[in-house]
Amino acid sequence: MTTAQIDASPTARQSPVRPAGLEVVNLRKSYPGHKGPGKTLFKNLSFILARDERLAVLGRNGQGKSTLIKILGGVLPADEGVISWKMRPSWPIGFGGGFQGSLSGLDNIRFLSRLYERDYAQLVERVDDFAELGSALHQPVKHYSSGMRARLAFGLSIAIEFDCYMIDELISVGDARFAEKCQKELFAERNDRAFIMASHDMSAVKNVCHRALIVESGQAKFFDDIDEAIDVYTWLHAP
Repeated sequence: MTTAQIDASPTARQSPVRPAGLEVVNLRKSYPGHKGPGKTLFKNLSFILARDERLAVLGRNGQGKSTLIKILGGVLPADEGVISWKMRPSWPIGFGGGFQGSLSGLDNIRFLSRLYERDYAQLVERVDDFAELGSALHQPVKHYSSGMRARLAFGLSIAIEFDCYMIDELISVGDARFAEKCQKELFAERNDRAFIMASHDMSAVKNVCHRALIVESGQAKFFDDIDEAIDVYTWLHAP
């Protein structure tokens, strides 16, 4: 099997009885090269995500999984294309760049409580209960470890509530107990929500996701059969 065989013209697929929550049309993202041609991560990427659908984004490191999550979350701009949200998405969970590093965790919570019109005291209580950061909430976020940032981001996303959760490998963050806590809060307590999850954890992908998008060598291919997608990803990832 070659990369060309893996690729296919992207198509927007959706069950006709399931309302669309996200429509993406002709998305393209490239990075200029320092010397010579740049790198195209994906192009002509179009798809529809239903309001209760769970999509895995798969690919080797550097192929554009995290970039796609950040574009859909509004963190990075696309070069071309249209992203139309018909439901409220989370920020990319696991991406700590959205916090103001010079502010404390509490001050970041205060800012987001105003932005999303939530009660500050209630938001702090819910975040503190879930993230278990304790006195660290009084410290500037720039002093947090990547795991602490992820806990804060996850706690906030759970406390604020979203229609679609975008996840970038967060489930691997923290100890086994915290990982289990994340699994329960996301996939059991919010099993009616949509998810877009970039992950290398094929066990989680198989257990959680309905469909998959594989990004490889500047192309993208959708799979309605999650087992087939995992087989192709495993083949691509083989040494």
